[in-house]
Amino acid sequence: MLRIPGYEGGPLVQGNAYLDNPLFWPVHLGTCLRGEDAQRAAFGADWDMAMELYRVLSAEDEWPVFSVPLCSGHTIYVVYCNFVGERGVDYLIHHPAWSEAETLAVDDGHFMGPGMAWPELLSVARQPTTEGVSDTDARLLLLFPTLGDALLPEDAAAALTTALAALTLIEEPAEVARLLLENQGQWAPPQWRLADGVWINDGGHSYRNPSNTFALPEGRLLEISSALRGESRAPL
Repeated sequence: MLRIPGYEGGPLVQGNAYLDNPLFWPVHLGTCLRGEDAQRAAFGADWDMAMELYRVLSAEDEWPVFSVPLCSGHTIYVVYCNFVGERGVDYLIHHPAWSEAETLAVDDGHFMGPGMAWPELLSVARQPTTEGVSDTDARLLLLFPTLGDALLPEDAAAALTTALAALTLIEEPAEVARLLLENQGQWAPPQWRLADGVWINDGGHSYRNPSNTFALPEGRLLEISSALRGESRAPL
C-alpha cells in the first residue's frame, strides 16, 4: 500500500491507469466546470459513464494517488480523499528531507487554495521526468484545479486547449478551456507577487498567503516557490 509521509487517510492506491481514460479528465476537472453549459460542453453524451467513473474514483476502499515528480527532488501528490460523506482531492508536496508532506490545495466542500500561479503550473507541467505522471498535457490537467491567478497570459488558453484536445474526447476543447480559465477552481483568483524571493498571493484561502494564520512557514514557501518554477535550492 502506498504511503505519503504525514498524510492520514487511505488506503492509497496507484491511480495512473485512469489517465488513459478520456473521461477521467472532465471528471477530475469537475469542480472547475460550473454551470450546465460548461458540463454539457465537457461531458456531452457521456454524462452517465462519467458519473460511473466518478463513483469508482470516490470508492472508500481505494483512494487513487497520482505522483508528479519535480526536478528539485520534490513530488506533488494528487490524492482522491474518500472519507465517508466527505470526498475531495488533496494536492500535497513532499521532499525526502521533510518529515511530512505539506498541503498546496484542497478541492472539496471546504476548499483551500489556490496552490499555484499560471507560470508555476506551466513550469511543473513541462519539467522532465521518467517517473510518475510524465506527460506534459497530463500534468497540466491533473494540477489545473490548484490554479488561481488573476493575471493570466494570453497564451494560457492555447496551452490548455492543446492538453484537452490531446487527452479527451471533448468536441470543442477551446470552449472548455475558456470556461475552465474563467472559473479556476473554487476560490477567487488572487494576485501574485514576488516578495524576498518567494512567490506569494493575496488569497484568503491560500496556504501561500503569509497573511493567513494557516499559511506555510516562510522557509517552506521559499522552497516550494523554487521547486514549482524548476529552480534548484537545498531543502530546508
